[in-house]
Amino acid sequence: MKKTLFILLCALFLTTCCNTSDTLTPEQKEMNRFVSELMKQMTVEEKTGQLHLISGNDFISGENVNTDSNRTVREVRKGKVGAFINAKGVSKIRELQRIAVEESRMKIPLMFGMDFLHGYETIFPVPLGMAASWNMDNIEKATRIAAVEASADGLNWVYSPMVDIARDPRWGRVSEGAGEDPFLGGEIARAQVKGYQGNPAYAGNTDIMACVKHFGLYGASEAGRDYSVVDMSEQRARNDYLYPYKAAVEAGVGSVMSSFNEINGMPATANKWLLNKVLREEWGFNGFVVTDYASINDITRFGMGGADNAAVLSLKAGTDMDMESYAYYHHLQKALENGNVTMADIDNACRRILEAKYKLGLFADPYKYCDTSRPARDIYNRQHRAEARKIATETFVLLKNDGDILPLKKQGTVALIGPHGNNRPNMLGSWGWPSDINKAATLLEGMTLYLDGKAKVLYAKGCRPYEDMTHEDILSLTKDFEKDNRSEDAMLKEALQIARQADVIVATLGESSEMSGESSSRSDINIPIPQQRLLKALVATGKPVILVLFTGRPLTITWENKHVSAILNVWFPGTEAACAIPDVLFGDVNPSGKLTSTWAQNVGQIPIYYNIKNVSKPLEKWPYKFRSGYLDVSNEPLYPFGYGLSYTKFLYGTPVINDTVMRESDTLTVTVSITNSGQRDGAETVQFYIRDIVASTVRPNKELKGFYKIFLKAGEIKEVQFKITSSLLKFYDYDLNCVCEKGAFEAMVGRNSADLQKVKFTLL
Repeated sequence: MKKTLFILLCALFLTTCCNTSDTLTPEQKEMNRFVSELMKQMTVEEKTGQLHLISGNDFISGENVNTDSNRTVREVRKGKVGAFINAKGVSKIRELQRIAVEESRMKIPLMFGMDFLHGYETIFPVPLGMAASWNMDNIEKATRIAAVEASADGLNWVYSPMVDIARDPRWGRVSEGAGEDPFLGGEIARAQVKGYQGNPAYAGNTDIMACVKHFGLYGASEAGRDYSVVDMSEQRARNDYLYPYKAAVEAGVGSVMSSFNEINGMPATANKWLLNKVLREEWGFNGFVVTDYASINDITRFGMGGADNAAVLSLKAGTDMDMESYAYYHHLQKALENGNVTMADIDNACRRILEAKYKLGLFADPYKYCDTSRPARDIYNRQHRAEARKIATETFVLLKNDGDILPLKKQGTVALIGPHGNNRPNMLGSWGWPSDINKAATLLEGMTLYLDGKAKVLYAKGCRPYEDMTHEDILSLTKDFEKDNRSEDAMLKEALQIARQADVIVATLGESSEMSGESSSRSDINIPIPQQRLLKALVATGKPVILVLFTGRPLTITWENKHVSAILNVWFPGTEAACAIPDVLFGDVNPSGKLTSTWAQNVGQIPIYYNIKNVSKPLEKWPYKFRSGYLDVSNEPLYPFGYGLSYTKFLYGTPVINDTVMRESDTLTVTVSITNSGQRDGAETVQFYIRDIVASTVRPNKELKGFYKIFLKAGEIKEVQFKITSSLLKFYDYDLNCVCEKGAFEAMVGRNSADLQKVKFTLL
């Protein structure tokens, strides 16, 4: 009986393999043949070497890479390194590649990767800002420019896009993603993968491999603390958090990075459910998985044994490449000898990495990305900078504009006051470090040039960016901030003297660039106290105050919203910030950004997000006891998801649906007319939401399912249509089946998640 069962299983396996082989393209078959032949010749040491990713920081500083005294070079010659992170400069990368392919036994080329989340040398707004543009063409274009510049400098791999859904703005890395919504996050993920990898992928030497991160659920870290605990049901994970990663996989992303956090008790880097069951078995991912920085070693800090055990757990869970923890380097061969891992485990990981190098075209041409003539032509050129300026203006969100005080007139005297008005590195935001921070002009420089001959610009710093000087030291570790040793009173006195001479005050306040990003969680997300004092003093002058807000996260700016004349949120706009901000402030560009995260009234409302579920006792009015709310504040946000004003007015007609019933095979159409009733041309993002009214499990009260960004001239009318298919109605039910349930639905159209008009339909 056992023998018969074994024969049947073998026959089934062979049949499956044959069927899989029959579905492969000739190119895939040739890749399989090439990699298999290569691996037959490799030693165990050389195979584990391909799993070893190490830092190339030494090769930024000018060190001669071709030297016997350099340990890393010796390791490359032995075939014990598969890839580098943070080696910068095409000449150095070319020499490292030459050593690998000309001086190692197997002559296997290296991959060279780096974190550049919103530009390489030409820096675009931080990703949360880019998402606020709701413009997929611009997002793809920005990542394409980043790929062109990085590939010109020798790199062929980028640790981006970051697609973690984040609903707690205390978490600093909210700045690196697209916000709180999975549908929007998925659309942005697709655009970024296409921008980096090209279409078709890797066809030329400007196409680099993307790495979607951080897999997974990293944005749900408990209490907004980085590197922390994630504990949630699988149903919530699938409905609310996993979709953007899946969208990146569907777009053909070449690699995936595991996250630092643990998920329901198992670190992501050693999580079989996440890396094998979901990623590979369900989604069909055929690329490779790399750890985040030294995250295999972090498994020991979770209390799961030493580095040797962590290496075994990670490899068997499906982690292929070890970034900088040296765990695979030191422990895999011994684990093989002890029987804790198999040769098949090592071979599977090695094959995936070799396939990635094959797909990039490195075996055909190891120097594909090493053209030393390209940097002068392709990096930080005039065309890229012009695109960065234009794109940045579309990311700014006009949060308030009392009396249409904006746009400002190009006349009189403008007082530019605040610690971010003359702060060069602050224009870039977190992860701007690949760029030369000295290239970015300050806002003072940009505004002075912009208004030359038209208006006078006066400047005062006004205050320090932080209350505690310790924070100034910590947050200046990676940037050379100019410190000011004057007293707070002296700086404030100067600012008020400048303010009294001006017709209007432009206050440049908010976060400094290193206050958001990795390891930058904040329990208080107000603007820092010295800046609050400065702003209150400026408002007390009676002059109109325009707040130009720099931030990498939603802030609790309730006082500011109540008291200043206008608020323009500019995020961290990148290398062309100094030009882009005046473009919008003075009306050459009409702002069109919309928030992709809900902004709370105070930190006690957090987490707060638009697509909340129905509750047993909803809060219908406030204040009220025995309802799901607070005694001291309403449930309403300060600014809802999708919110953003314009210098013109858009009127929405009544939405019309072409039918009120549909079957799963049908498509319904919702049509709405939009009129630009103002005096200025402008762009509007029309948003489309769906609610499942009656379901087998508790569902959100609305979910984004579509959007269009349209441009209308003053007085122009356009119709926008949204298609409803059964795929938009699907969700994971209580039993984790992806279902489309019959019953009543609402479709909603509007300018933001709180200002919507509804139509109803029924799925039969």
